[in-house]
Amino acid sequence: MLLLLLCGMSIALPPFIRADACRNISMLHETPSAGQPFAFNCTYPPLTFRNVYVTWYKHPSKIPISKNIQSRIHQDQNWILFLPLTWEDSGIYHCVINDTNTCHSIHVNLTVFKKSWCSASRNSQPNLLDEYKQILHAGNDDSLTCHLNFPRSCVLDSIKWYKDCKEIKGERFTSVGKKLSVNNVSAEDRGNYACQATLTHTGRQYTVLNRITVNITEKVGNGRRIPKIIYPKNNSIEVQLGSTLIVDCNITDTKDNTNLRCWRVNNTSVDIYYSASRRIQEGIENETSFQDHKFYTVNITFLEVKMEDYGHPFTCHAGVSAAYFVLKLPVPDFRAYLIGGLVALTGVVVSVLCIYNIFKIDIVLWYRSAFHSTGTIEDGKLYDAYVLYPRPQGESQSHDVDTLVLKILPEVLERQCGYKLFIFGRDEFPGQAVANVIDENIKLCRRLIIIIVPESLSFDLLKNMSEEQIAVYNALLQDGMKVILIELEKVEDYTSMPESIQYIKQKHGAIQWSGDFTEQSQCAKTKFWKKVRYHMPPKRYRPLSPVQLLKRTPCDLTAGTWEASVGFITP
Repeated sequence: MLLLLLCGMSIALPPFIRADACRNISMLHETPSAGQPFAFNCTYPPLTFRNVYVTWYKHPSKIPISKNIQSRIHQDQNWILFLPLTWEDSGIYHCVINDTNTCHSIHVNLTVFKKSWCSASRNSQPNLLDEYKQILHAGNDDSLTCHLNFPRSCVLDSIKWYKDCKEIKGERFTSVGKKLSVNNVSAEDRGNYACQATLTHTGRQYTVLNRITVNITEKVGNGRRIPKIIYPKNNSIEVQLGSTLIVDCNITDTKDNTNLRCWRVNNTSVDIYYSASRRIQEGIENETSFQDHKFYTVNITFLEVKMEDYGHPFTCHAGVSAAYFVLKLPVPDFRAYLIGGLVALTGVVVSVLCIYNIFKIDIVLWYRSAFHSTGTIEDGKLYDAYVLYPRPQGESQSHDVDTLVLKILPEVLERQCGYKLFIFGRDEFPGQAVANVIDENIKLCRRLIIIIVPESLSFDLLKNMSEEQIAVYNALLQDGMKVILIELEKVEDYTSMPESIQYIKQKHGAIQWSGDFTEQSQCAKTKFWKKVRYHMPPKRYRPLSPVQLLKRTPCDLTAGTWEASVGFITP
């Protein structure tokens, strides 16, 4: 428990580090006007680019500035916001920037003046720091910027421009957003300007006024005054069609250089070019002061990237400096397509194998029926299968075996399916030696069908019968002869069977008889007979006459109809 408490204190400690224990970064001076909104952003790149904790104080108080948005003075994220300023707000404020390892402090000396921009007493006032200085280049089209730096919670609109206390009008001047475009700049454009905007915060409206002193120059000046655009660098950006995109233009400039910073497309301001749809907009300009220069950021926002945006340069201008970026479609990731294709192919193969494994017998029988050959098989065989069966002692068991072997097997495999069987006791010639008959005829067969019953009914199959011994011996020795085991009844244990039968069961498996010796069991399309036909060799059908085709036997006819039928069945 104590360990958890210490861990919690270590996590919560950085925001409450004493302000006087932090490293002082800088002391800034601000001289805003009383009665106006004012905001200051506590930022120190690259420190504030990370996840930091910022707290504002007014010296010498140790109590943080309130974060209640209804308060006249409150902290809004990293900003301190005055709505509006009063004489009593003058003093030293400082923000403390805490992260997990460091603590920094920025001090702001705030001096509030009562200023009347158009009054006669203005000339007697000191050179106030909130008066911006900007330069227009004679003979060119240029623009002025109204610096309105406030947090996102403040909405700015209704910007108006004035020169020498008179509202600016005329064809040479165009107000777009925070900028005033001036066409064909001349020496007469030198003077005192002001931009006025309406600020709305939590339903309340305030008026903001910025003073701008404008000078005219006919040349750029020395290289030290040329701003440097860090990004973009005339590069391309890959972006998906329909996505949202924000691109920052990062600029470094000297402190006394007040060049215009803006985004253009087709030599036109972005806000003017897309004034109808507002799909692409120029963002708020942010600046950070350093000891010998200023760092500016102006972003451009694409609410939705469309096909027409690709290939066009979007240019960031900073005085005479310019740099652009071009949008392009991402290069297709062929690895993703390859992996997806392999996964899909694997899925198809697995599905096909599963389907084949489930419907293997039906597929093989259908294939044999659809693509059968009418020629003869030149393998020297006369019979498709040799039928080997036991002679049980019991009368009922003997009757079942005889019915299956001498009636049902010939009916289904010979008459319906067209196979030719050799059944000992039915097909040998009288007077032939048993051993010779079996040895000669089993070599003429393509399959060996063995009918087995439980040991108690089988007279010890293969133990005392030379016929069975010869048949199994030939089946095991002849290359290519397959054995079909048919269980007349379920055999639970094969350990009492001869080793040859156990070997055949292990290698080929067994098919259990599922019929009931009725006419319905004599259909070649039942599950049992499909398994038997699957293990039988492919049958080569002889061409049938039209009369035979009409007499092909369907599986749902009676036995009497079967006896009158001619021809073979399909799977």
